[in-house]
Amino acid sequence: MLRQNNMKPVIVFCLSAWLACLPARAADPYDGSWESLQKMPVPAWFDDGKIGIFIHWGPYSVLGYIKGDRGYAEQVPKAIYSDPKHLYPLLKQRFGAAPPEFGYKDMVNHFKAEKWDPEAWATLFEEVGAKYVVLTAEHHDGWANWDSDLTPWNAMDKGPKRDLVGDLGAAVRKRGLKYAPSTHRERHHMYFSSKSYVADGEPFPDIAKEIELNPEAASLYGPFDLNKAFADDYVARWKEIEKKYQPDFLWIDDIPLWTRDGNKVPQGIAKPEIQYFYDQLRLMITDFMNDGARRGQPVYLNNKGGKLNWPEGVGCREKDNLRLAQLGPKWQSCTTFGTSFGYLAAEEADDYPHKKKNAGEVIHEMIEVVSRNGNFLINIGPRADGTIPEWQVERLRAMGDWLKINGAAIYGSRYWHTTSQKNGHLAFTTNGKKLYAICLEKPAPFTIEATKGWTAADVESVRLLGAEGKVEWAIDENGLRITPPADLGASQHAWAFEILTDKEQHTPADLGADLKEKRRSEIHSEDSTDYSDEKKK
Repeated sequence: MLRQNNMKPVIVFCLSAWLACLPARAADPYDGSWESLQKMPVPAWFDDGKIGIFIHWGPYSVLGYIKGDRGYAEQVPKAIYSDPKHLYPLLKQRFGAAPPEFGYKDMVNHFKAEKWDPEAWATLFEEVGAKYVVLTAEHHDGWANWDSDLTPWNAMDKGPKRDLVGDLGAAVRKRGLKYAPSTHRERHHMYFSSKSYVADGEPFPDIAKEIELNPEAASLYGPFDLNKAFADDYVARWKEIEKKYQPDFLWIDDIPLWTRDGNKVPQGIAKPEIQYFYDQLRLMITDFMNDGARRGQPVYLNNKGGKLNWPEGVGCREKDNLRLAQLGPKWQSCTTFGTSFGYLAAEEADDYPHKKKNAGEVIHEMIEVVSRNGNFLINIGPRADGTIPEWQVERLRAMGDWLKINGAAIYGSRYWHTTSQKNGHLAFTTNGKKLYAICLEKPAPFTIEATKGWTAADVESVRLLGAEGKVEWAIDENGLRITPPADLGASQHAWAFEILTDKEQHTPADLGADLKEKRRSEIHSEDSTDYSDEKKK
């Protein structure tokens, strides 16, 4: 024993010396805390790219319906069971049966994507000016659009019989676009449950009967409790996506239970199973960010919801149809052409009675979002066969045509100290020494009020993008006055004047804590009605 004790310091010393000789491995940039994650940078590809395509596509696209022909058609899987008097007759009309004989699980067989061409989709996205693509890998319904080993309810084994996530990813990356399969599974445990916004769910009666008739259905409709097993499975599914496809972005939907069912997670109050889920997602995000850093891949994520999923600064602020009234830390609007994200057949009609944005409204919204430090994630809802409704393609094409002429005012741009001006209906962006004044109405002579105090030495030239005619300009006591040419050129819906100045026009603002409360108070949607399932309850 004495000899062993005497040898121990020698052994420890030798081991320490050997370890010291090993090459040092760079420490991971994120240590697993929210404070560490709040320091994540905004990747240049995201900050510069500005324009993304969001895609809601799954078995819910088969029905292409929601009650009243207005709202989120991707919510129909739950609506089938929560409103059977309305939906069962429709299922009998379309499929000859209703639950429990024919339920959402059976709709999977009708989701075939038989006309889908991922190369054609990717070509379209590139041509209309998108720089990244977000495809729903899994919505609330539990269906996996990827080749999954964790659930039999996946697109390789059922329905389309192909890897939708993988095939689209390969096609868009061939064209240099970034890629993000999204996950919306955080609400799955209560999606087919008769109890909403609680951790312990209970299946709708006909769901329970469907599972009795077909036990495999349990792994689609369930589980119905948010417990440790659910949290672990959630993380495992994302890890599988990450390993197979190495996403550039982690897109997660908002998580209601952070502030429901007695939980106030942001204030440190949570039931044990909710706290466990919260902690596991923090570690999942940490692993995603660190794995990206090890690969040299600049990755990022969103911070979704009217109430943030994560502390401010962890990813970009995001909300459906978000329109910030002023500058804020980097944010993103996931927005629609109509009222639905998923395919809604009624929206295809020319006389659709509810709001559909025309091309000009889409372009104006894009400009306003970008001018206020946001990214514009515009959604399409393809049909079940893999074709994109023509009316959506038309609006995408119009956006792309505008960007081909005016992209210099959007891509790589940064906000100015003034984002808009009522007189002349102007929005502003900057890029280096260039200031862009974008008219959202047919331009007449106008003065940029925020240039009051400028001198002639501050401006080198002014031109109108897409036009050959000379722009007249002058500096007076009110600022820079611009007179457009008689021929406004090829641009439609909005006109961008490029003003070359003698200095950098972007000055980074302090968009931190002092603006948080004001910023939250000014968040609004284009339409005050939110059609999400959460708001309906």
